[in-house]
Amino acid sequence: MDINKTQTIRDVIVIGGSQGSLEVLRGLLGGLPSDFPASILIVVHTGPSSPGNMAPILDRYSTLPVSYAKHGELVEAGKVYLALADRHLEVVNPGLIYLSDGPKVRFSRPAADRLFVTAAEVFGSRVISLILSGGDCDGADGANAVVAAGGLSLVQEPHDAMIPSMPIHAIKKDHPSARVKIQDMADVLIDAVRGV
Repeated sequence: MDINKTQTIRDVIVIGGSQGSLEVLRGLLGGLPSDFPASILIVVHTGPSSPGNMAPILDRYSTLPVSYAKHGELVEAGKVYLALADRHLEVVNPGLIYLSDGPKVRFSRPAADRLFVTAAEVFGSRVISLILSGGDCDGADGANAVVAAGGLSLVQEPHDAMIPSMPIHAIKKDHPSARVKIQDMADVLIDAVRGV
């Protein structure tokens, strides 16, 4: 599948990662233009007592505003929403953020699978999922849901990942649209969103 040739509007990006994904996110968010016409929702596995400093760290490097997601907030283009520690980041109709303390998924809360599945249910083919470095299989089922809804599924090239387990599981289970190297991620997302 050529991800650069599409007539479908793709303006919702969901990203999941764990250990080794923070550096990747810093580079990715810094490589996007300030007028990027998509919303970005991110789940990074953190412990329940995580200090809550990831959003300010990413905001320093990002061309787009980064903040922790707020319950009931409308998902808007040009903004980056980050999951809070110990809360699932989900999306409900008509595109509102829903923070849940539901059961852990694959030992994780927040879980990429919950974000990906709910985004696919609400936004359908508009969704692009991206699975980054991490040490479990979270995100693979959610990426399948994105593809089933007509969206795109991307994974970090496992050889580029500090911990390649999440990308490898997604490749085995999902057959993603593309495997993306770190240095190419921003350009691939720009092209996918712009339909170039």
